[in-house]
Amino acid sequence: MSGPDRPRPGAIAWTDLTVPHAAKIRDFYAEVVGWRPEPVEMGGYADFNMVPPGAEDPVAGICHARGFNADLPPQWLLYVVVEDADAAAERCRQAGGEVVVRPRDLAGGRFCVIRDPAGAVCALYALPPEDGDAGKAGDTAGEGA
Repeated sequence: MSGPDRPRPGAIAWTDLTVPHAAKIRDFYAEVVGWRPEPVEMGGYADFNMVPPGAEDPVAGICHARGFNADLPPQWLLYVVVEDADAAAERCRQAGGEVVVRPRDLAGGRFCVIRDPAGAVCALYALPPEDGDAGKAGDTAGEGA
């Protein structure tokens, strides 16, 4: 995503829920709020993007607590955009917070999950670089988590 639609630092860019039984929870939200699930292939299983009635774009994800997501907490998780996920994780530690999931690659960018001093949890996400932004945050394809 680029241009005026690209979320700016501080914006909430995504929300998802990671649980052991994603299909059951997918069906729950489809019934209760009318979201239409769209499978997202994860290599042997599917997570789900959830699309509101009458819409084309998803507003949330429901994910299985396995593989890449095995260590995420089972709660609705907000993804807040930051310039640099690694630097933001360090600032979290310095400010008295905890890094629950250390920074790692995600969708061309980097993310981590933090817990603030009050105990609330959120994800911090550095978007992939825009065309021509080589070398900026998120340009770490292939690094280990």
